[in-house]
Amino acid sequence: MNALEKLLQRIIQRVNINLREFDFDVTPFIEGLVSQKELETVHGFYTVSPQHTLDFRFSHSNLAGSYFLGKCRTTNAILFKSDIRGDELKKKGTIFKAAGFAIPLTKNEGIRIEDSFLMKTLVHNYSHDPESPERFTISNTVSTHYANIHGSPTDGSFLGPFATVDLTTVNDCVIGAYSYVQAGEINHFHIDCGTVWVRSPGNFNFLYRYPDNALRPYIRFEPGRQPQGEFVDFIASHNKEFDKIFATVNRKIPIQVPDTASLDRFAVVLPETTIAENVLVSQRSFLQNASLGKGSNAQENCFIINSNLEGYNVTAHGAKLIDVDLGLKVFVGFNSFLRGQNSRLQIGKDCIIMPHTIIDSAAPIRIPPGSLVWGYITSEQDLQENSIPLEDLRKITSGFSQGHIVFEGNGNSFVKAFQNRIMHILDANGAFFDGKKGKGHAQRNQNISFNIVQPYAEGKKKGLYPTMVIKP
Repeated sequence: MNALEKLLQRIIQRVNINLREFDFDVTPFIEGLVSQKELETVHGFYTVSPQHTLDFRFSHSNLAGSYFLGKCRTTNAILFKSDIRGDELKKKGTIFKAAGFAIPLTKNEGIRIEDSFLMKTLVHNYSHDPESPERFTISNTVSTHYANIHGSPTDGSFLGPFATVDLTTVNDCVIGAYSYVQAGEINHFHIDCGTVWVRSPGNFNFLYRYPDNALRPYIRFEPGRQPQGEFVDFIASHNKEFDKIFATVNRKIPIQVPDTASLDRFAVVLPETTIAENVLVSQRSFLQNASLGKGSNAQENCFIINSNLEGYNVTAHGAKLIDVDLGLKVFVGFNSFLRGQNSRLQIGKDCIIMPHTIIDSAAPIRIPPGSLVWGYITSEQDLQENSIPLEDLRKITSGFSQGHIVFEGNGNSFVKAFQNRIMHILDANGAFFDGKKGKGHAQRNQNISFNIVQPYAEGKKKGLYPTMVIKP
């Protein structure tokens, strides 16, 4: 058994110990997901930018195909084609407000990944745990294909494919495939596949579960097998274009990009795509015949194909838009899948499409402006069951149930929380930059250089990366 195999066994054991109360064994879910050859030969890379903290420490880890930005540390970890994005980590001297506390930071926050296996996972944002304001830690955790760990310190947990934990501290939990959790803090939970849970204690609780077997055509993950389903097939059908850009050293920008916008070096852009001012196009996003209006964004792992974004649109991590028209200031949540199969899907301005929503219809669907939309929608009838006007939701003071959703608490608080977050995302991404004030990622990410790091090519440590400390 070589060093890389021993490392994987170490991680498996530590995760299984944490999940023993569920009698959950991660072994059959992750063995064979990625070949030893890929882990041994695919290089990783880190970025250098005057706008972001430079402080990387890699030890006893494999980083195959992974990307690091900001202050990051890995120890006893295997990362395969994961994005560790530290451009929103808290800075020394700032005041972190949480749970009624105002906590001054005495040092720059960093991302620490320890004894974990992250496969094609996005790690982003900053720790929202007031107990660890200067450290965003992921430990004793396995996370699989296209999961998101977003501002969520995670320990002793397993995330299935296309799962998201968002602004939540997660301890000793199993998060099923295509589940989304934003709940503040959860301990010792087993979240079923296809659960969408948004909770603010004392304010509101939104809980939706996909109908039985509704997700099976889109994503299924069984022990001993690779993830399967239409989500996986869709991404695989576009991988050749990503292979081209990762294999190219000196890439020419294929379209004209305004001075106030940012197109990532490792985003795919195909004809006939247009990008307006203050637009952010992040790494591993895919644009084809897409129009992104002023202040819009395409975040990591997004696909925007044959679609129009009028402006100030948020397309959150992993969202997919195919034959869709978005009005002004539409929010499309994490890993949502929106497709107008034979006719265009039209979404009116100021709509909120909840994370992990599937709208997939062969018939025309038109979503009225100012709607909240969730769940699984294939027809106008489904839309009626899985949406509510925001103004009606604002008037709810105790809760309601509708189809597969149960909502408890204050609807106005829920709407305000989402709208405030949308405005924060747009502001952080530089959507409102006026040439002097309001710089965000769209302006700060323009001058980033990418540097390759490679593993040992032979010997007992083959596949492991040398211990490295990279500082200014």
